[in-house]
Amino acid sequence: MKLIAIDGPSGGGKSTYAASLLRPGVAVIPTDHFATWDDPVSWWPRLADGVIRPLLRGEPGRYRRMDWSGRQPRLGAEVTVEPPELLVIEGVSAGRRAASSWLSALIWIEAVDALERAVQRDGLASRPRLEQWKAFEREWFAMDRTRDRADFIATRPTR
Repeated sequence: MKLIAIDGPSGGGKSTYAASLLRPGVAVIPTDHFATWDDPVSWWPRLADGVIRPLLRGEPGRYRRMDWSGRQPRLGAEVTVEPPELLVIEGVSAGRRAASSWLSALIWIEAVDALERAVQRDGLASRPRLEQWKAFEREWFAMDRTRDRADFIATRPTR
């Protein structure tokens, strides 16, 4: 199994890019299935232990995805991932240093207007939370040096 991470700022187009890769033999897992406003990155062991390691052994992976339908995200339905030829993890922190030994490639999606795109996607009421999230992202990416480790950098055109 090959593993690709698609990382970059929220609102940059990572999910859209990952969706364009879907075909038989490809599984896409968004970090949004794990992260919450209050827990942006420490959920990693759930993904690594429940999904990535079993898939690397040729076994199905399992996890409970976050349900974002209420006021606060909470654990929702269980998801089973059958071993694919290609696993794509997409989202903020998908290409974190802790995943480096497993990655076949790290793709960084650059977007200068990512905050406005995220607000447009999630609604105006989400702006304060997204601004906090953006501050977190800047610190995370600077500490993890994700962009510097990318194999490929794609720049999303501005509108």
